[in-house]
Amino acid sequence: MDREGAKGGGPARRAGRTRRAVLLGGLGVVAAAAVAGREEIGRAWWLLPGVAKPRKEGELDHAGAGWTAASPANWRRADRPDDYRVDRIVVHVTQGGFASSVDAFKNPWHKASAHYIVRQDGHVEQMVRELDVAFHAGNRSMNERSVGIEHVGFVDRPQDFTDAMYAASARLTADVCRRYGIPADRTHLVGHSEVPGADHTDPGPHWDWNRYVRMVGEELKAAG
Repeated sequence: MDREGAKGGGPARRAGRTRRAVLLGGLGVVAAAAVAGREEIGRAWWLLPGVAKPRKEGELDHAGAGWTAASPANWRRADRPDDYRVDRIVVHVTQGGFASSVDAFKNPWHKASAHYIVRQDGHVEQMVRELDVAFHAGNRSMNERSVGIEHVGFVDRPQDFTDAMYAASARLTADVCRRYGIPADRTHLVGHSEVPGADHTDPGPHWDWNRYVRMVGEELKAAG
């Protein structure tokens, strides 16, 4: 007699236990799905008429930036930070010029965008509202929780990362950090190459992270 049989657990009992396990497992899946469904419903509450934050075409999140709208195919409407918290800033390098990068984000077939592009002369162009989810990190969760900032240049050209670019980007990043309560450190300021699942190398070895984080911290202190 096997061990289960010695305990009075014949085939019928084992079958009963299996059916209960299946039933309880199924209820667990249903409960998990219900929770997930409630989370998605909670995030979509702003879709109801009159609930979403007011929007105006061309409205800026960062004072002094220019505005060019990215194609709606390259970002997803949201109501951040009410539906998704914003706690990361992702640093990118365009691997191209300013005009070609703007044109790419305007192209609905490109399927990618960023919230901002910073030029070498310090000009900042906003292309997606921070309310919304830009497709910039190649990772859905990171896209939902982050602001993406592109920097015009190439990863193998250190001369592309000018003083004016660092200064303008640090002001922009400090502004974003201040508004969302994001710590200005390397846990929360990340490169595209550091995003889980990323296949990009930007901002590359010539991006001076120590300088950048220090400048962002100085901007935060200066603003009080």
